[in-house]
Amino acid sequence: MFKHAEGAQEFSSLRRLEVRDIAERLGYIAPSRIHMNNYPTDNPIAAFNPAMYLDREYLRVFPRIIIGYYMYVSAVALIEIPVADVVDKHITNAHYAAELVVYPTMRYDVWGVEDPRVNPIGSETVSMVYTGRGVNYFNPTIRQERTLPVVALSKLGNGRKWSKKGVFVLPKHLRSHIVSDKDAFLVRTPDDRLWLFHRPHTDDERCHLVISRVSEDPTKVDGIREIGVEDTTIILEPASFEQKLGWAAPPIEVGSSRYLALIHAIENVNYSYNVFAALMEYRGESGFRVVSVTPFYVMGPRTIYEIYGDRPLVVFPCGMVEIDGQLIVSYGAADYVIGFAKIDKQELLSILEGGASG
Repeated sequence: MFKHAEGAQEFSSLRRLEVRDIAERLGYIAPSRIHMNNYPTDNPIAAFNPAMYLDREYLRVFPRIIIGYYMYVSAVALIEIPVADVVDKHITNAHYAAELVVYPTMRYDVWGVEDPRVNPIGSETVSMVYTGRGVNYFNPTIRQERTLPVVALSKLGNGRKWSKKGVFVLPKHLRSHIVSDKDAFLVRTPDDRLWLFHRPHTDDERCHLVISRVSEDPTKVDGIREIGVEDTTIILEPASFEQKLGWAAPPIEVGSSRYLALIHAIENVNYSYNVFAALMEYRGESGFRVVSVTPFYVMGPRTIYEIYGDRPLVVFPCGMVEIDGQLIVSYGAADYVIGFAKIDKQELLSILEGGASG
């Protein structure tokens, strides 16, 4: 159904089922310490899978929140956190105000706005791509496009006002085979091309870690429309010990045409969510390929709030920024709380340089 990038299968065969956790935990934010300013309920029931970007001395953090378990309908809130609170490990005991900023409003997300990824795609524009639970999500007779990636835009430095611009769809001959599509974000490359990183689940019960070319720039779209993607390419296959892979946080540039990405994986022993890293190279018209992967997981569930929650054994990164040579990662812990961790960038790159590469 989709073509493979160079090395997509070979790199997966070089990885092994092992965790060498190099992420220093910085703390967490429990739902009881989040206070909603613009919604009748003071605290969400759960807050997890947070996107994030750096804005001077603040981290703008966008968690997925749940305010009721009846239909488990999600929305996205904004929490503004001083950088010092995170790096100095003050967050666990602090309280934060939050504001509901993106929530269900249309047929593409009426049953939930889930798992946002946020990153700049221009000098003044920030994109949020989230998983929209569509109108047929709970309809047992329709098993097509139950979730799709939806893009909303905001001005850099704002974070409160978002304009929904479109929903990303595959070509017509493939759409009937898409059960769902999630774990998505946009990347604008230096040649001004836009790429969608995403994970379609097809009706052969396979989930594919892919990158697609975006046919229409959402910054130039009026209203909300379906935006096509094309030239979809599988970047990595799951290893033999894994059920599926998914994109974690949007990547950071680490050199000319090179990007460092985090990828989450469900292993098939304990069904736990773990994280490994990949170094990717951008090749212009031909897209991306992996040049190196960590041969082991670099982060896995080990604290009590990562081991036990609404979905046990989960670390699920959705945000990553670089501060003074350190990668600050925001992640969902056990589908219940917001976690923060720190990874030394040079240590991670050294593992990649000495790991499975080609």
